[in-house]
Amino acid sequence: TTGNKTSAIVFVILGFSHRPDMKVIFFILFLCIYIITVLGNLIILLVINMDPVLHTPMYFFLTNLSFLEICYTSVTLPRVLVSLLSSDTSISFAGCAAQMYFFLFFGATECCLLAAMAYDRYLAICSPLHYMDIMNKKVCMQLAASSWICGNLVALGHTTFIFSLPFCGSNVINHFFCEIQPVLMLVCGDTYWNELQIILAAAFVILMPFLLILVSYSLIISSILKIESARGRYKAFSTCFSHLTVVTLFYGTAVFIYIRPKSSYSLDVDKVLSLFYSVLTPILNPIIYSLRNREVKGALFKMRRKLFHPSS
Repeated sequence: TTGNKTSAIVFVILGFSHRPDMKVIFFILFLCIYIITVLGNLIILLVINMDPVLHTPMYFFLTNLSFLEICYTSVTLPRVLVSLLSSDTSISFAGCAAQMYFFLFFGATECCLLAAMAYDRYLAICSPLHYMDIMNKKVCMQLAASSWICGNLVALGHTTFIFSLPFCGSNVINHFFCEIQPVLMLVCGDTYWNELQIILAAAFVILMPFLLILVSYSLIISSILKIESARGRYKAFSTCFSHLTVVTLFYGTAVFIYIRPKSSYSLDVDKVLSLFYSVLTPILNPIIYSLRNREVKGALFKMRRKLFHPSS
């Protein structure tokens, strides 16, 4: 297939069209998820920006994470909602490439940002006396900027590589967005080496930050166990619990999806699993941080009091 023919391809995203009887239910469900995700993360952003008590490194990274979750969800869900309302589920070659790029961009950025947040928790617990000197505003900005730059480079490399391959035969993507594996299955010829390169690159992008997180938490746990009082241990661990929960949810499915050969790939199973890290993690993020974090709950209470009882 020539480059011109390949670029003229129009893909059809199968999505959830195999259950036309469930279209209305799916639409209502995904619409509610999208609204709650956007509103929940916006509230986290507003609360942190409005309360000076929360102007600390940990909450600086949390604002980045909340903004990232809004962008991450907006790459897939709006198009899913449109396709559920319309019978046209096609997407252009360029549109599919753009969707994959932004999805990988925000996903890879989140991997790096979660590692930066783990490093922040490590310093806060293991080096509390030097924490504010080391984790100053400049360092926070550099870590956040590095996460976004790294995410952009990863997405650009993956997307350029995949969409420079020749496509032929079926143009049906059995997924609800332009995910790597379903798109790769439409490439002509033997894709073994292409697949291997993508798996190795994904392993590097996903596992490197994950290893940094594991090292950080092994040192954190070691420090917590040295604390004599049970109350002190609980207080130290509670500052990490929210981040650890988000890491488990995000990495648990992402590792399973990306770091394995195509032979073990199940289209329908992976479509469901993709919902966990692309849809459920962003909606759970504000819930996890607001329910488990005393400072965020206090800031939410103050904001609510200002909005509904301004004179009190």
